[in-house]
Amino acid sequence: MLTLAQLRALLGEHGVHLTKGLGQHFLADPNTAQKIVRLAECAPGDRVLEIGPGAGSLTVGLLEAGVSVVALELDRHMVPVLQAVLAEADGGERVQIVNGDALRVDLNALVAPGPARCVSNLPYNVATPILARLLEETPAVTDMVLMVQREVAERWCAGPGSGMYAAISVKIAYYASARIVGHVPPSVFLPPPKVDSALVRLKRHDPMPHAVENPSALFNLVRAGFAQRRKTLGRALRAVLGDAAASYCIAAGIDPRARAETVALPEWIALHDAVHQGEAT
Repeated sequence: MLTLAQLRALLGEHGVHLTKGLGQHFLADPNTAQKIVRLAECAPGDRVLEIGPGAGSLTVGLLEAGVSVVALELDRHMVPVLQAVLAEADGGERVQIVNGDALRVDLNALVAPGPARCVSNLPYNVATPILARLLEETPAVTDMVLMVQREVAERWCAGPGSGMYAAISVKIAYYASARIVGHVPPSVFLPPPKVDSALVRLKRHDPMPHAVENPSALFNLVRAGFAQRRKTLGRALRAVLGDAAASYCIAAGIDPRARAETVALPEWIALHDAVHQGEAT
């Protein structure tokens, strides 16, 4: 696993310049890489999707745990660096390097039929949309340990009543359990970010405790509710439900004067069901 000095030398050898627009902050601390692998509870023979492997510090740690890795890297300039690192790593034959965009490629196809894990230091600028794709479109991934900005991690794991509770918090709670399992300082990255990072452990619900027939309709309601946080639900939801918004809230057992940040997942589902039933009559 790469130290900071080794990573600098490697990038210089390959003439690679990091691009701020890609949200690249490469892990360069063996202890942190080993910690992530431990928290992921990887076992020999597991299949792991790693998004944004960079120079492969975490990838090497995963290989040492005996897993097979699909390493999805967006930056084509980093692929030769990753190949050079993994060529010298024990178990390098268990890695498939894919040059592609995690927001566009078929993530499920990379690891299907599963089950698989996702263990990644996600690109900071697109971490939340990547997680949304993992949850909504990648059922083969059942377990995740993801490193993201600390504020993002807190939003992902927030519950009702918290100032960090947001639409993405509800979506995550629908698909999985999520908790922060560690914190990571800026000093272990190249370049160091201006914020602290955190590790989030997510486990997909199996079975789904609150499944609905049309999750997209549910999340449309959630987004509308949070789009105008200062407004009551009865007013905020008029954008999608019209003048019947307050009536639907009452039918779901929700006070129309409540605000989105106080409404838990079961209540959002009750609202979805009330709307669905109302539209069916």
